[in-house]
Amino acid sequence: MASKHQLTGMTGVYLVAAELSRQGYIVSPTSRSAQGADLLVTDTECKRSFAVQVKTNARTFNFFLLNSKAETFYSKNLLYVFVNLRKDRTDYFVVPSTFVAKSVHISKPSKTRKSVWHSISIGKIEKYHDNWKLFEN
Repeated sequence: MASKHQLTGMTGVYLVAAELSRQGYIVSPTSRSAQGADLLVTDTECKRSFAVQVKTNARTFNFFLLNSKAETFYSKNLLYVFVNLRKDRTDYFVVPSTFVAKSVHISKPSKTRKSVWHSISIGKIEKYHDNWKLFEN
């Protein structure tokens, strides 16, 4: 049985796929084993293609968790779409992976948490709200 976190992630992936399809792109979800790409996207003439990593929040809306490779795993054809699922709307932030790599925050371990977290704050990506035009470039 899928966990609540898995369902939240899947919801974000399919919402992004639906939005890109609505805009005229061909979109394919990857298998869960594809590192760094949740979606593969191309235009109808197969002249532009992208890998898309989707990160989805259902509760916390001021940051997104990333994996530890976010600092080193980037490409001009890799985009992140950060999705905030709110009760009254869904917010999308379409961000180049090169920007994400430069903006990763790494938390320090604390008394209650021994591991570090990799994240990006909503403040750093606000300018990318609904920035779907990145798929045109």
